Amino acid sequence: MRQTLRPQMLTMLLSAILLLLLQPPAFAKQYTLTGKTMGTFYSFKFISLTEQSFATWQQRVDVRLKEVNERLSMYNPKSEISRFNQTPASQPFKLTTDFYRVLLESQHLYEITQGAWDGTVKPLVDLWGFGTKDRPTILPEPGQIQEALSRTGFHKLVLGDHLLTKTQDQVTLDLGSIAKGYGVDAIALLFASNGIHNFLVEIGGELMGSGKNKNGTSWVVGISRPEKKGLSPALYKTIFLENRAIATSGNYRNYFEKDGQLFSHIIDPKTGFPVGNQVVSTSVIAKNCTIADGLATALMVMDVQKGIDLVNTLADTECLIIQKQGDGFISTPSDGFEMFEKK
Repeated sequence: MRQTLRPQMLTMLLSAILLLLLQPPAFAKQYTLTGKTMGTFYSFKFISLTEQSFATWQQRVDVRLKEVNERLSMYNPKSEISRFNQTPASQPFKLTTDFYRVLLESQHLYEITQGAWDGTVKPLVDLWGFGTKDRPTILPEPGQIQEALSRTGFHKLVLGDHLLTKTQDQVTLDLGSIAKGYGVDAIALLFASNGIHNFLVEIGGELMGSGKNKNGTSWVVGISRPEKKGLSPALYKTIFLENRAIATSGNYRNYFEKDGQLFSHIIDPKTGFPVGNQVVSTSVIAKNCTIADGLATALMVMDVQKGIDLVNTLADTECLIIQKQGDGFISTPSDGFEMFEKK
């Protein structure tokens, strides 16, 4: 008598086969590409069953990163974002696909965070000396802050189909808080579109892990302990990263001190002042690194509980918010964050 597989057994068998197909076998080779981009360093690891040309891949990633920089760099006067900033109000600016994709994510971030993330805060960032201009020797006056605030607001931009129009001449974009995240996503897509599905992409601490590492297990990454400059870095948490991105924002590295008070580079778009809460680090795990990068910045600004409540409503998104408490730290995770922790 011929025996047939029961549905449960068939499902288990298919799952086992799929798992074997997704895991790199023992003879798979790992390649590592390193370099500099966006004012920081990158490291890309990928696993392949077939021989790959290191030189070809190095050229591919460098060309792609150059393209992203030509779209989003604030330090290149000929970049796409710089040219948009010089465009007068009411004149539609034609967008490349890269810039358009970033702006779609930007608009989404602005809406879900109710303005805690705002890509038009460049006048405030410059005023406080954290942008492309030199740091002032004296603190900004309230009148200067109000004037800079009058030139901000993502709602003053109108996004159409590959078109962007500003409604006020002095509105400028600075997408530095999500540029690295978008760069990570761009390289991840480059690998996937070329048949590479097991990789770890990292640009300046923002990461995307896909598939498995060379040992056939999930990629393992760390969240740094939020210590000030000069102290040796240590890990605060260790995270499993599989088909997810993680980005971290903090105010413990980029700040200045004046008259005994610390001023962070994270600017509250609503008040115009550097954030003065006790949040020192936020990490976000999401499906793409652009959202993770921007949302991590927004959580630095938001009330902790409101930030956690927001993340708990977002699909495939988790976070960890770290606050300073005395000489130590306390952390508040979103509902599903622990499932990514390596105990």
